[in-house]
Amino acid sequence: MKYPTTPDGRYFVVKGQLWRCSNPALGEEERQQWVNALMKARQAVKAAKRADDAAALQAARALVNAAKIALGERGAVWWSDGAADFNRFKAVNTPYRDWFESL
Repeated sequence: MKYPTTPDGRYFVVKGQLWRCSNPALGEEERQQWVNALMKARQAVKAAKRADDAAALQAARALVNAAKIALGERGAVWWSDGAADFNRFKAVNTPYRDWFESL
């Protein structure tokens, strides 16, 4: 498994760091629309950097953020059990430590 997912499905791990998964409650069509918007926004970030256009870069980054929030990867958590958010934490510094170390 290239990027293991936590047993609760909330995070995947890259280089020992937790990254929040997309909200599984999103319908496939809606999720794909937001993924497409995210990819388009990331391309805009790249183009703005290449053009050294600070205003376009700021606007493109705002679009990336909006898509990530809509996907549930940033912003308010998509689960409702009151569990803390460990997005961008090192797995060994979270309650997922034992699980991660057992991989």
